[in-house]
Amino acid sequence: MKPHSITIFTHHDPDDTGKDLARLVEAVLAEGVEVRLPVAEVEKHSFDEREGCVLGADPEGSCELAVVLGGDGTILTALRACARKRAPVFAFNYGAIGFLSTVEREQLDDGIRRLLEGDYETLPMPALEVQIEGQRRIGVNDISFHRQSGARVATLGYSVGGEQLGRVRCDGLVAATPVGSTGYNLANGGPVLAWGVEGFVVSFIAPHTLTARSLVVAPGDGLAVVNSSERDAVEVTTDGRPAGELNPGDELEVRFHDDEVLLAQVPGVTFYHRFGEKFGRLAR
Repeated sequence: MKPHSITIFTHHDPDDTGKDLARLVEAVLAEGVEVRLPVAEVEKHSFDEREGCVLGADPEGSCELAVVLGGDGTILTALRACARKRAPVFAFNYGAIGFLSTVEREQLDDGIRRLLEGDYETLPMPALEVQIEGQRRIGVNDISFHRQSGARVATLGYSVGGEQLGRVRCDGLVAATPVGSTGYNLANGGPVLAWGVEGFVVSFIAPHTLTARSLVVAPGDGLAVVNSSERDAVEVTTDGRPAGELNPGDELEVRFHDDEVLLAQVPGVTFYHRFGEKFGRLAR
C-alpha cells in the first residue's frame, strides 16, 4: 500500500547522494506522497520550500516510513529515530557494507517502486536500552562500556538476572543484539546471532584472562554492569555514539527496549543470504 508520507535520512556526504535524492523526491511527489525532511537534511542539501515537502520535520514526532540513502550508520540513526512510532526503515545502500540495507544504490528506480507500492516485508528487530544520566538511550546494534583513552585497564563486574557472574579486567564489554552481533561483538570473537534469535550477546574487549567467554542472555533478563575500577570512569556508548560515563562503584542495567524497530527487506531475502553476500564479499 502506498504511504501517505516518507521521512528521508541521508549520510554525511551530500555530493554522493544529492542527485539520487532529487530523483527520489521527484518520483515520490509525483505520486502524491508527502516528503518530510528533518532539519539536518534541509541544511545538508539546501532544500527550498516547495509544495508537498515538510521542511524541518521531527522524525521522532511523526514518521510513517523512513527512507535512507546511506550506510549502516545512517540506517541505525533512522531506526532509533523511528523506534517510538515503529515506522519501517527502507534503506538504499550508499555505504561500504550496507548489511542493513534493503536494496543497493544501483537499484534506485526499482527501490522507489517497491517503497511506493509497499512491495517489501518488515522485519521486527529488538533494541537494547540503558538509563544513564537521567536519560533512556537506545542501541539497535549494541551498548558498550570501554575504558577511556589513556586510562588503565578497566575492571568490570557483571551479573545477569540478578546473579553475579564475576569481574573481568578488560578494555571493555559489549552487549549486542542479533543485528549488532556482526559488528563490535564479532570483532571481540563473540558469536554471530541470526536475526530472529531471542536474546542478546555479551562479549569482552581485550580481556586480561583466559576465562572470560561470551554469553547469550535470555530476552527477559537484564545485564547489570558495575565499574569496579579503582579510579577511572568508563565510557558508555550506544551504537558507537557517546551516551555518558560510568563512574567507579556505579552500576548500569542493560535490557531489551519495550518496542522493536522495523527494517524493510525485499521479500525472500534471508539473514543467511545477507550474511553470505555482505561478508563473503569482504573475504574475496
